[in-house]
Amino acid sequence: MDNSEFFVGLDIGTNSVKVVVAESSDDRLSVVGVGSERSQGVSRGVIVDIDKAAGAIRRAVKRAETQANITIHDVVVGISANMLQIEKCQGMIAVGSQSKEITENDVRQVMLAAMVQNLPSEREVVSLIPKQFSVDGFNNIRDPRGMIGVRLEMTGIIYTAPKTIVHNTKKAIQKAGLNIIHKVISPMALSQVVLNDGESDFGAVIIDMGAGQTTASVVHDHNLKLSTVDFEGGDYVTHDISVVLNTTVENANQLKLYYGNASSSQASTEENISVEVVGKNEPETISEEYLSEIIEARLEQIFTRLQAPLEDAGALSLPGGIVLTGGVAATPNVEELARKIFNVKVRSYVPTQMGMRYPSYSLGLGLVTYASRLNDIGVIADNVVNGATIGHNTSQQSQPQPRPQQPVQTPVNPTVREQPQTQEPKATDEETSKPDETKKTSKLKDFWSKFFD
Repeated sequence: MDNSEFFVGLDIGTNSVKVVVAESSDDRLSVVGVGSERSQGVSRGVIVDIDKAAGAIRRAVKRAETQANITIHDVVVGISANMLQIEKCQGMIAVGSQSKEITENDVRQVMLAAMVQNLPSEREVVSLIPKQFSVDGFNNIRDPRGMIGVRLEMTGIIYTAPKTIVHNTKKAIQKAGLNIIHKVISPMALSQVVLNDGESDFGAVIIDMGAGQTTASVVHDHNLKLSTVDFEGGDYVTHDISVVLNTTVENANQLKLYYGNASSSQASTEENISVEVVGKNEPETISEEYLSEIIEARLEQIFTRLQAPLEDAGALSLPGGIVLTGGVAATPNVEELARKIFNVKVRSYVPTQMGMRYPSYSLGLGLVTYASRLNDIGVIADNVVNGATIGHNTSQQSQPQPRPQQPVQTPVNPTVREQPQTQEPKATDEETSKPDETKKTSKLKDFWSKFFD
């Protein structure tokens, strides 16, 4: 354990709070604990009651601590892509009147200079991604520390979100007695695990099907380029079942979990399901096909609304196709429905780790993976965004410490889904593609020329 480091991912979802504890040792990441608790104080991916959310976070962390046999202090938290904005940034500073060695403080200063722009008062920078540095006109430098120069420049990308969302998340985590070491836009974290290297490089679309909302995100050149949110998700499916069949929400959710199907053509016409109807003493009987028609209609609406912004950006021409994840992605035949709507290749992602073999755990796993892969420059950028003045080594001092004499329990695999809404924020973006990608198809060229103009 001397060379090991712990990372804790915190996913505050609409229906559940999930905590994933992973140990990084010798470039290997191993999940050692999982905690899940029913959400409270969260609506459509946004915290609306800080005290209730803090309580749910504490309970989920406690479960993860018991399984991982550690005490958790620091977390990596996912920030939803609601009303996300993506912008290019650049900054320049004078290192000195004469050439001198560039230090970590100089790197911090140029990052701060890049973040200084006309940011609206209601928005906050969540993440800064440095793309390259330039020292006295020499470009494509990844880490300028230790180099000699008089002028230091940086270009990168900043991701901003509404201050209310970020503030409520930070406040709830602080009330739960925890410290945030990294804030990560959720689709960025998901891309670390749901996409392979080729998909992340050449481009793919991630559709995160939660309970409260469904988020479609475009990743290309290993960066998040676009994110659009539809404020309907699995809870709307549950609501539809409840209304159509005149049954309670609890019964509707059980029907969805145990008998749900996203394709009515694949559902059985002979299998009958008993449904308890409000106001009747005797249950009624419906077919699986009828239940699947209710589910299919709602999911088709969600996919159709997401199709328009993705087509406008040309994202459906990307070679990686679409990857589905999130709790609703566990619905049988949801891939087939998505193929029919989007007319591209579609696959689903489910974590393979024991105790996490359910798509709703994808974000928690993505958060710890993202944090474990951050290089020194990425850590400095996160510290600058968070207003910290610490370096990579000091962050390790506050990592979770092993808690002796506690039995390690096997991870429980709770089945949890997520929840709904009804607006449509949009996020835009930029950042030109790599110069060596000249062999891509003309469709891709059209996509990026349209996307960045």
